[in-house]
Amino acid sequence: MDVTPLTRPTTFTTLFNFRDVGGHPGLDGRTVRRGRLYRSDSLHRIDGADLEAFTALGIRTVVDLRRPHEVTRDGRVPAYEGLIYQHIHPDHAEWTEARETEGGPARYLADRYRDLAETGAAGLAAAIEVIADPDAAPVVVHCVAGKDRTGVVCALTLALLGVADERIAEDYALSSEGSARFSAWLRSTLPASEPLPPPFLTSPAEAMALFLAELRERHGSVERYLTGAGLPPERVDALRAHLLG
Repeated sequence: MDVTPLTRPTTFTTLFNFRDVGGHPGLDGRTVRRGRLYRSDSLHRIDGADLEAFTALGIRTVVDLRRPHEVTRDGRVPAYEGLIYQHIHPDHAEWTEARETEGGPARYLADRYRDLAETGAAGLAAAIEVIADPDAAPVVVHCVAGKDRTGVVCALTLALLGVADERIAEDYALSSEGSARFSAWLRSTLPASEPLPPPFLTSPAEAMALFLAELRERHGSVERYLTGAGLPPERVDALRAHLLG
């Protein structure tokens, strides 16, 4: 088994779940390149030293997966010269409450990701088409917490690159650390706020493993699912060409 360490979250003051998606072993013994694709929680808070650190990464494109009302409520990443902002909302039902399920948080989350993959297929394919464009890189993809919508987009991308499900699930599970940091920040800045339900904060590896396995059961493969959702097959080749080294 490959023992290349997972990329740990990058330290920012106002971001809690930002990290490089590279470093994973993929197709044909190649490795997902670092410095090409990042994932994050919402970027609207960055300023000052955080903004300087962010721009130093050379980010060319931001893919914002949030709902239109979330963008209106919180705002977007600060604009700077050369930055391309893409708002792509994969359509899906509001998660208004965390229902108890027999399988616990992992089953609850896997079911929500299934729903997202069904109703938001076109948006997911569109986001990955941006990631597949070498001229867009480096790209950062984000939502509100950077674990659910962002987690699904990154998982599908890594699957196309030939990263093993176990590895994808381990990377996804790192978002629990980001959720813990966000919760601590929220308690210190808004002490009267209600605590969020556990499924909104946790990222058990089992949830992503279930989602990927069940997606393949329904569609045959991740590639077949995405091309059926509108991702041109040649963009899969482009994705692999520039993200695998």
